Amino acid sequence: MYRSLVILCACACLYAQAPSDPQAIFKQAIEAQKNGRLEEAAGLYQQLVKSYPNIPELRSNLGATLAAEGNYAEAIRQYQSALKLKADPQVRLNLALAYYKSADISSAIGELKQVRSAAPGNVQAALLLADCDLRLGRNAEVVALLTPLQRADPDNRAYIYLLGTALIRNGDSAQGQLMIDRILKNGDSAEARLLMGTTKFMVSDFSGALADLQKAVELNPKLPDLYSYYGQALLLTGDQAGARRAFEQELSMDPNNFDSNLRMGVLLKQDQENERALAYLQHALQIRPGDFGVRYQIATIELANGNLQHAQQELEEILAESPQFLEAHVSLATVYFREKRKADGERERALVAKLNAARQATNEVAAKPVQ
Repeated sequence: MYRSLVILCACACLYAQAPSDPQAIFKQAIEAQKNGRLEEAAGLYQQLVKSYPNIPELRSNLGATLAAEGNYAEAIRQYQSALKLKADPQVRLNLALAYYKSADISSAIGELKQVRSAAPGNVQAALLLADCDLRLGRNAEVVALLTPLQRADPDNRAYIYLLGTALIRNGDSAQGQLMIDRILKNGDSAEARLLMGTTKFMVSDFSGALADLQKAVELNPKLPDLYSYYGQALLLTGDQAGARRAFEQELSMDPNNFDSNLRMGVLLKQDQENERALAYLQHALQIRPGDFGVRYQIATIELANGNLQHAQQELEEILAESPQFLEAHVSLATVYFREKRKADGERERALVAKLNAARQATNEVAAKPVQ
C-alpha cells in the first residue's frame, strides 16, 4: 500500500492530466476505505487509476473497495488488470474470493490452484479451495487436498471439520467418525452435531439426522450448510413448511448454497410458482454448471409451461450425457406424445420399462439376505 504512494510520487510528473496532489488523494482514499466510506473511496481510486493505469496496487485497492460494495464483476476486472501488471498471490486470492462471492465457483477454483502453486503454505487458500470443491460436490478432491494438511496440523479445527464433511459426503463414514471424535474431544458442538446429522442423513436415518441437526441449530444457527441439511431432514420427515423456512434461512445467510436453491426451486415448482422456482433453479445451475438434477427440474418447468421445444432440447441433451436418467426418459416421452411424435414417444416408453425393470432387479438383489 505504501509502495503505491512512493510510486505515485515518482510518476506524478509523467502525466499531464494527473491529479494535482495524487499523494493527498491516495491518503483520502485509504482513509475512506478504512472507515467504510466505500463509494467515496472507489471514486478516489478510480480518479487515480485513470491517471496512473499501470500501478497494480491502485487497481488492487480499487478492486477490494468494489468487492466490499458487492460490485464483484468490476472488482474482478480490476484484480485481473492488476495481475497482468504484476503477479501477486494475495491479489489472486482476492480475485478468487470475488469469483466465489459471485457464485462463479469454477473460476474461483482455477485461481485458488494458482495461489496454492505460488504459495503452498497459504491456509486461507487451502480452506477456500476445499469449500469450493464441497460446493461442487467434489468430495474426493477435498479428501485428497486436506488429508496431508490435516496430518501435518492435526489440531486445526477447520481442516478437521472440512475433511470430516468431505469424508462423510463421500461415503466414508468410518473415517468421518474419526474426525467427529476429534471435534467432540473439545465438548459438544454444532460442528460435531452437523457431521453426525450428515452421517445419519447419508444412511437414510432421517429422524436421527433431524435430532442432531436440531441440536446443532440450538448450538450455532449461523454454521454454514446447517439450515440446508436441517431443511432436507425436515422435508424427508414430512414437515414441508418447516423445510421451506429452513432453506430460506440458509439462503438469507448464504445466497449461493446449492442445495437450498435447488430445494426451494423444487418446492416452488410443486406449488406451481414456476417463475419463482426458475429463479432459484437457474441460480443453482450457475453454482454448479451442467448439474443434471437442476437441468431436469428446469426442463420439467418448461414442459409445464408448454414450452415443448425447449423442454425437448434440454431433456435430449441430458439423456445424451446420462442415458440411465429414468425420470428424464419419462418426461421426454411426455414431450414426444404432446408433439404428436408417437413413434418417438413409444420408444421412450419402452426405454422407461427397461430401466424400471433393471432398477427393480437391482433393488431385489440388494434386499436379498446374504446366505
